[in-house]
Amino acid sequence: MYFSVTRNTKKVAQKIAENLKSDILEIEPKHEYTSDDIDYSNDNCRANKEMKDKKARPEIANDLSKVDSCDKVYIGYPVWWGTAPRIIQTFIENYNLEGKKIYIFCTSGGSGVEQSISDLKGYFPKLDIANGYRFDSDASEDNISKGLEQLNNDGMAELWKR
Repeated sequence: MYFSVTRNTKKVAQKIAENLKSDILEIEPKHEYTSDDIDYSNDNCRANKEMKDKKARPEIANDLSKVDSCDKVYIGYPVWWGTAPRIIQTFIENYNLEGKKIYIFCTSGGSGVEQSISDLKGYFPKLDIANGYRFDSDASEDNISKGLEQLNNDGMAELWKR
């Protein structure tokens, strides 16, 4: 599973899916984000408004029920305001992920994955969120392999140092 506006997270998600030989699903917003929507220098841009409003839940356009048949779910997104975009909460609230092992991956030019994992664990304490990893948008195959190895080893302390 992934959400991507600028296609950076999409590229990483595709490499992860290829590496795992798994299906890939995009979390598609009902109302597509434009570059103006994610212009963080504008206080009134859509992303800033959503992140300021803890109750904001951007709608999802597509059916992601295929996740119901998965035991492990990898959820990827860009880091917004140091955490996961609100549409990730929309996804989690609309699909039953209880009993599944959840691995988080994000893309960011500098922010880590720690805060978003902490936030998601706080919002959804019943979920088994194993750990996470931050990939650069131009992650190499080697970086993808190493990241997946660390994700699957549940080495959270190591990951968060990245």
